Amino acid sequence: MRLLWVEDDPSLRRVYRRTLAAEVDLLLEAEDPTAARAQASQVDVVLLDLMLPPTGRVDDGLALLEELVCAHPHLKVVVLTGSGDRKVALSAIARGAFDFLHKPVDPDVLLVVLQRAFSRVALERTLDEARTALTQARPTDAMIGQSPTFLQAVELADRVAGTDMPVLITGENGTGKELVARRIHAHSPRAGGPFVVINCGALPPNLLESTLFGHRKGAFTGADAHREGVFQAASGGTLFLDEVGELEPPTQVRLLRALENHEIHPVGADRPIRVDVRFLAATNRDLEALVAEGAFRDDLYWRLRGLEVLLPPLRDRHEDIELLARHFLAEAAGTLGRRHAHDLGDDALSALRGHAWPGNLRELRHALQRGALMAGGRGVIHADDLGLRAGRGPDGDTLAEQVERLERRVIKAALAAEGGNHSRAALRLGLSRQGLLNKLDRFELR
Repeated sequence: MRLLWVEDDPSLRRVYRRTLAAEVDLLLEAEDPTAARAQASQVDVVLLDLMLPPTGRVDDGLALLEELVCAHPHLKVVVLTGSGDRKVALSAIARGAFDFLHKPVDPDVLLVVLQRAFSRVALERTLDEARTALTQARPTDAMIGQSPTFLQAVELADRVAGTDMPVLITGENGTGKELVARRIHAHSPRAGGPFVVINCGALPPNLLESTLFGHRKGAFTGADAHREGVFQAASGGTLFLDEVGELEPPTQVRLLRALENHEIHPVGADRPIRVDVRFLAATNRDLEALVAEGAFRDDLYWRLRGLEVLLPPLRDRHEDIELLARHFLAEAAGTLGRRHAHDLGDDALSALRGHAWPGNLRELRHALQRGALMAGGRGVIHADDLGLRAGRGPDGDTLAEQVERLERRVIKAALAAEGGNHSRAALRLGLSRQGLLNKLDRFELR
């Protein structure tokens, strides 16, 4: 939260400075219009006195207000003035002021108004980012691999792409869930429409519903104009609900209605609006466990899970690590402005294969970017360049080796409990039958 206070009275600024500084990340001050114009681009909210030097005229302050709002569309201006004229307040609001306060103002009231202004800035920026999200998917970006579990997931995504069926994409953080969603969109009849992403865990609940469904002017304090939500922004295309497991129960109810009826009800609206949207969702959480706990609606879960695409973690894609590493090295060469990608030394390959990759593809990309940077003009990346920690346990095994040993034990126990029946053992382990067979082959257990 960044605030610019435009006030020519130094004693007044001194009185409020400590209170304001404690509530914002950045507090800038200006004494005149020239200084205000120079600093406005650095902040989110401006607290503006209308009677500033050199003229001290309210009309000049109103003109500055209008100029700042036009030059910086996301800027919220809270007007603060000693004038008690109601017409001045109305004129300020008409010219784009977020709110209007008379001096002297109660510090608690001022903080409440500023907090609303900051919240509104965050909401509008999120909506704009959703509207301008990449509409053209990049389905091949890091969709590289030859491991059976990965190819199975990609094939399933490609099969469902041509339908309007909702898809739930599951997997750990960094496994490429958004890449799969973009691939589905790019291979769908809706490829020419927008692809809009909303991270359900990135906004507080009081802003999320307005972001999803939009709102009408006057629906709540600060709603000074109609705003469409991401459902309307995605109409004719695909809406990707990332981190859907983070939704609060009230929002889950409204989302369920939207999925069932393809209608949304903007906050403050009298009637619903029809939307033409294909729904994709992703989560790294166990939604079935959340349903069992009562934290996630079972009817919403089954609506979202028209078909599930489970992405394997990188530790289960051992044969893909070198392919992906070389892809990310080529990417890093472009980023660093180099004509040729670095090569991988044997020690670097060994380190990559022995790492557990808790951060999955994202961690691998960052490791190769670091390696390319640290290797410089050497041409060959060595293990020390990657910045990986081996993570060896007391017995000398790497974390990956410890995880593999634990997986072996759990799989053996499940097979023993189910009398060797692969289908029932897979169900017990939360795997597909093919996923279990792949692990049996990898661990040489059959």
